[in-house]
Amino acid sequence: MCSFNMEESNALVLEILRQDSMLAMSIFEQKELAQTIRHYSELTISLTEINKLCQEVISILNKASKKGTFISDYIDSLKKTGQVLWDHLFTRSVKDRLKTTIIKNLVLSIDEELINIPWELLYDGNNFLCLKFNLGRLVRTKGEIRPPQYRSATTTPKMLILANPTNDLKSAYLEGVYIKNQFDRKRNEISIDFKSICIDTLYVKKNLRDYDIVHFAGHCEYDTDNPKNTGWVLSDGRFTTTDILALGESLSFPSLIFSNACYSAKNTTELMSTDYQEKNFSLASAFLFSGVRHYIGTIWKIEDPVSLVFAKEFYTQLIKGNSVGECMRLARQRLIKEYGITAISWAGYLLYGNPNFILFRRKVRPAALKFKRDISLYKKQLVRLASAAFIISIVIFLFICLPTRNPTVYLSFLQSRKLFLKGKNQEVILLCNRIIGKDSLFLAAYPLIADTYQRLGDRESALRYYFDYARCSERKHDKKHLSCAYIGIAWIYHQQGEYPKALDFYNKAITLSKENHDRLNEAAALRKLAVWYMDKENQDKALELLTKSSEINRERQHIYEHRYNLACDYFDMGLVFTNKDDFMTAKEFYNKSLRLFEKLKLKNELSDCYFNLGEICIFEKQYQKALDYYTQGLKIDESQDNKPSLASDYNMVGELYVEMDDLGKAERFFEQSISISKQINAHPELACAYYNLGLLYKKRSEKNKARDYFKAAQDIYRLIDTSDYQKIKQELIDLDTQ
Repeated sequence: MCSFNMEESNALVLEILRQDSMLAMSIFEQKELAQTIRHYSELTISLTEINKLCQEVISILNKASKKGTFISDYIDSLKKTGQVLWDHLFTRSVKDRLKTTIIKNLVLSIDEELINIPWELLYDGNNFLCLKFNLGRLVRTKGEIRPPQYRSATTTPKMLILANPTNDLKSAYLEGVYIKNQFDRKRNEISIDFKSICIDTLYVKKNLRDYDIVHFAGHCEYDTDNPKNTGWVLSDGRFTTTDILALGESLSFPSLIFSNACYSAKNTTELMSTDYQEKNFSLASAFLFSGVRHYIGTIWKIEDPVSLVFAKEFYTQLIKGNSVGECMRLARQRLIKEYGITAISWAGYLLYGNPNFILFRRKVRPAALKFKRDISLYKKQLVRLASAAFIISIVIFLFICLPTRNPTVYLSFLQSRKLFLKGKNQEVILLCNRIIGKDSLFLAAYPLIADTYQRLGDRESALRYYFDYARCSERKHDKKHLSCAYIGIAWIYHQQGEYPKALDFYNKAITLSKENHDRLNEAAALRKLAVWYMDKENQDKALELLTKSSEINRERQHIYEHRYNLACDYFDMGLVFTNKDDFMTAKEFYNKSLRLFEKLKLKNELSDCYFNLGEICIFEKQYQKALDYYTQGLKIDESQDNKPSLASDYNMVGELYVEMDDLGKAERFFEQSISISKQINAHPELACAYYNLGLLYKKRSEKNKARDYFKAAQDIYRLIDTSDYQKIKQELIDLDTQ
């Protein structure tokens, strides 16, 4: 699940030692650390000139800080000054290695006397070091220090957010709230505590060491006369470097400290002083000496909402399993994307610590969200859009090509299609069987009756009719119909968790449709395959396939079937961005899908949009709005007697009530999901309901019941081969260790 003290495969280490006016430096790969002999090169520098260049950087940043952004002259000046520093501080061999390496992690190991140099802003002619590399500083000090006690790995990391302790920074409070909300949906993966306003020094001293990650949003004051009195400003005074060092003598500190504060609480100009690096390091060093592995600090006041954007992107990337250094670089790039390269704020953050470390494993998605998105959202979308896709987009074009020699069959099919849209499932089955009895090669009837059985949860019968559909299509030598049949077969295998079989039929459908220049079925197969990749946690591949599908449909959206499929593409794109935690973009695509379905006057397809928009509302803590969306979707599925969708619906509604802390209602909905899932042999939905009840009873501290339901879910996932099996296994281990 989660683990600290992990490293990525490799990093580049740049060691720089200062001896008077001489710099000795060596650059090597981290895996070469144990080599007996290592090359180093020397460079004579002019301290006066280096100091002057550093002052120029400060001057440029201060000018830009007054305006909030760089004008073109400022950015050009920063690049020029940064390049001269590059030229003066690195030897040729170091420059060549930095320019040609493909390694992204750069550990900058420097003497304490060199901390005032803005290494992150050195410019190699193409890019600043902090934008090119995942850069982190390690500092050697002459002072005597004892070996720090580093924090051990924990199964479920704990995070403490300290926001606005002096009650005079509304932006700091909002920053803390946003970060808490961001992590709340991952509460099965990380435990979050939030503290604001009345935060005194005693509270911090007593509780700081209980956490793996601490985020501080507030003031920090630097004491020029007594640097040991530098520290965070709390409600009753400062939490100082002296306090930090004293606490570090016993228990281990958090692995990560993010101090989103500035040293300007008493400085109304809020500009950087010449010793800004020294001020930052004074607090950073106290934490690092006490066992903090990574310290992130700001070197001037970063205005809201910019600081919030940076922090949110940093933590989003962190929990995805990226290294600390990469999270820093991606957060800088996020600011550049949002505000442009000429914005100043991306340059305002420093990382002390090895950038190569990962605090969260690259992992399966959190179970609770995975079940919501990849089981509830995905399975619901699976069944509803599967039926809709074949009945609306496929059957319509089949209808155009229907044989006309039997008008009775033709009219019966029209009637059965109307009955399907009204949810009259048994009548559809009876009528379609009559059609097939009269004309076994009337191909349009097969996907209609198959999807009706799917709606009723009888996937065995649905699969049988899709295979009949394929055989009849082969008899008629109709490749378009055969592609449709392959997609339908793949979709049912997909629903049942038989991924290899599903993949085989998806690829058959894509190959056949391309050979036949059948763009409609090619797009449909690409979209279904995209959902397959979503289920396998490969969101980028899914987005690539959906982009191809949507391009095909967008070019042909004047045709009804393609326009319908484009609405489905937008829906699935929303799902991808939900899985990527980009909820604003997800909402945009869901709304695009919703508008298209409304224009097409397809009431039934709106259920999926309602549930997914409701899911976004949960992430935004708009629970009543989420419940309203869920209720609208539930009414549609109940009117259609769509049992597979209802099995997922009840799980999702139950999960919402858990969020609202109404465990009684949640329990009833999970039990409804279990009941209907057993009726229709819906194994993934049943496993989801078992797991949700396990979490519910765990929350109630009813360990025996929780264990029983976890084991029931685990038994199912062992058979259908999903990564959730390992997640549940960890839950059982946690129960035994509590």
